[in-house]
Amino acid sequence: MLIVAGALAATTAVGYAQLRTYTPAEVLGTPTGQTLLQALTVVDQIALKPVEREKLLEGAIKGMLATFEDPYTRYVAPVEAARDAEDQQGEFFGIGVTFVAADANGNGGRIEGVYKGGAAEKAGVRPGDVFLKIDGQDVSKIPQNEIVGKVRGKEGVPVKITFGRGEGSYEVTMTRARVTIVSVQSTVLPGNVGYVALNDFSNLKVLQQFPQVFADFKAKGIDKVVFDLRDNPGGNLCVSTAVVDQFLSSGDIMKVRMRGGEAGSVECPGAGKASNQATDYKGKLVVLTNGGSASASEITAGALQDAGRAQIVGEKTFGKGVVQVVQPLVNGGRAHITFEEWLTPKGRSINKEGIKPNVQVADTRYPKIVTYSGTGVQPGQKVTVTIGERKLETTADAEGKFTFAESPKPRVVPAGDGQAIVDLKTDAQLAKALEVINAK
Repeated sequence: MLIVAGALAATTAVGYAQLRTYTPAEVLGTPTGQTLLQALTVVDQIALKPVEREKLLEGAIKGMLATFEDPYTRYVAPVEAARDAEDQQGEFFGIGVTFVAADANGNGGRIEGVYKGGAAEKAGVRPGDVFLKIDGQDVSKIPQNEIVGKVRGKEGVPVKITFGRGEGSYEVTMTRARVTIVSVQSTVLPGNVGYVALNDFSNLKVLQQFPQVFADFKAKGIDKVVFDLRDNPGGNLCVSTAVVDQFLSSGDIMKVRMRGGEAGSVECPGAGKASNQATDYKGKLVVLTNGGSASASEITAGALQDAGRAQIVGEKTFGKGVVQVVQPLVNGGRAHITFEEWLTPKGRSINKEGIKPNVQVADTRYPKIVTYSGTGVQPGQKVTVTIGERKLETTADAEGKFTFAESPKPRVVPAGDGQAIVDLKTDAQLAKALEVINAK
């Protein structure tokens, strides 16, 4: 299975080697190239607020890639690229937590999950706790991705963190240790039906974690499985084709359309075709999707649907059917450049279309929250909106503006041990999947 990582690295290197590198003379020999150099000279030397030259040049790279008007073609700075590489390898050194931004602007950090056996669990950290300080520095208002960089570090190095909890706070010192990212969670549903959720396709350890789940299912005599791809944003194409190959014994997994509409090849082990393996799961299968299922998730769902291998239950997927080459850059950063379009085995386009479920069911796990805002009332005045028997109240600010937003229901996050957490009472899609898979 590890051949996938090697194959990906080789593909990227060979692809770059085949490109002709422009010389400085070629770039600067044009009026636009000379203008770029002139603009750099001017802003670097006379701008009121100085900016490091490296940041100016990175800004030029970002601007170049932005001209494609493609949200997936982008520049990734060296620090973020290094963090992505850790995630792809499936492990890093940290305290054993997952967290989300603490506010709508992407700033701060609120603990979402605590890994069992990790430093954070031993220190008493709980979901809902908020980062206040790290090694004495206030981090309550800095971007979430910067907090990630401060929490992670070298193995064995301690980190002192102040967390907020309710109206109070507490401080703990934890020693960074190896954290293994578990992207696959599983459990057994009523009636001996297996349930497996795959959170993303970026983690290469999925190549070991996913087959292990099905080996465990086989040992338990399970021949019905619900495969949950909801909120899976995608990731590594070759991980996706390996996952699909767990369910198919022959045929295409996907097709590729290149620049100019030409058919392309799938640069993964198996070249995008399924093979008959002793470890293949051949029992009944239902796949769950929603609007957060994107990219490699859609390849997976589309392949299984086209082959008639699985019923899709849930909502239409996101609709990202283009693939990016990830080109390492000399400064340690990366350029993500869209260069292919993915199609299902039957040639269906996924991009902006998505995969439609066979059985449509709304996602009821996280009810929609109520928000309202306005202006024109007296400063300090109470504003109340009544919905049924519920009264939602807020107070206008000094300018007579008011905003109200319900607190979202906290998500129950697995503890990093591979054990899935499900609730058939509140999850209409999962309940329907169980009904479909048990139908004769």
